Parts: sequence; C-alpha cells; structure tokens
Amino acid sequence: MNKVIIFSAPSGSGKTTLVKYCLDTFPQLQFSISCTTRDLRGTEVHGVDYHFISPDKFREKIGEDAFVEFEEVYDNKYYGTLKSEVERIWKGGKVVIFDVDVKGGISLKKYFGDQALSVFIMPPSVAELELRLIARGTDDLETIKTRVHKAAHEMAFKDEFDEIVVNNDLDHAKFAISKIVQNFLKS
Repeated sequence: MNKVIIFSAPSGSGKTTLVKYCLDTFPQLQFSISCTTRDLRGTEVHGVDYHFISPDKFREKIGEDAFVEFEEVYDNKYYGTLKSEVERIWKGGKVVIFDVDVKGGISLKKYFGDQALSVFIMPPSVAELELRLIARGTDDLETIKTRVHKAAHEMAFKDEFDEIVVNNDLDHAKFAISKIVQNFLKS
C-alpha cells in the first residue's frame, strides 16, 4: 500500500525541522514539494523548498484539477499539493512526507484516509510561538501578528490529527516523532 505522512502545525512550531529530521532518519521517506504563490524567504530555492508560481498559474492548475489539496491561506497566497508530485514519489517506491499548514493537513488526511499518518506539531504556547517567529527574522511584525492570531485558531484543530506532539524540547519531540513514524512504517 502506498503511504503518506502528514506534518501540520502553526507557523513557527518547528514542523519543518522535524520533517527534515525524519528525512535524515528514515531513508524510505521522500519530501513532497508543495506549490505556493508566496515569495521566497531567506535561502529557499524554487523546486527544492517549494514550486513558486504566480497566483494566475496556480488558479489555472486548480481549473485543471491538478491538486490533491489546496488552500488560499492568506489573500492571494495559495499553497497546494500536486497529484503529479505524489505519483512521482510513489513510483520511486518511497513514502510521501508532507509539510503543510493545518487546513492542508486535514484535507490530505481526508483524501488519503488509512494510507495516511497525520501528525500535529504543537508549540509550547502562543507566546513562545511569537518569540520563535520574531527570532526567525523572515517576516515583518505585521505578518508575525497575523501568523500568531492564525496559530491560536489552528491549535483548535489538533484533535483532527492522528498524533499530537508538543515541541517544547526538540530532542524530546524528535524521539516521539521517531517512534510514531517507525510504528506507521511497520504497519
């Protein structure tokens, strides 16, 4: 059976760090590169971190039914998972690992059902999340304020995921994730 692992969290929870840890730990996993219309941040690379496309091109792909799931996360800022990306990874004999926002994670779990393990990465608190976003230095204060407000709302959906891991200590979170992923891959 083809499998997928879905990681979702409010922005700044450490989700991407934990996904990279999984990729380094489990060679059978391969990262699904999402599409987005947002601008590149920091050292991101097109085709590696995301497929960066225009809003018009994204809407064109929606019309072509090219996505497993997609969301307009912020005004004119779309994120989505291409069906072709999932098929490419499965054809290579790998398990797909996703790093997606909370709505995307819920949509992917509904789409893939028992083929999917969905994991919600929980920040220790909203205040700590805000400090992490400020320290990251990739967004202006207005964007951070928007992300923090959204995070409080997103945390209400944590129970829709198969597993919840609180990331208040990275080593403990890595250990918990490792056990969860290992059990899913064996099933």
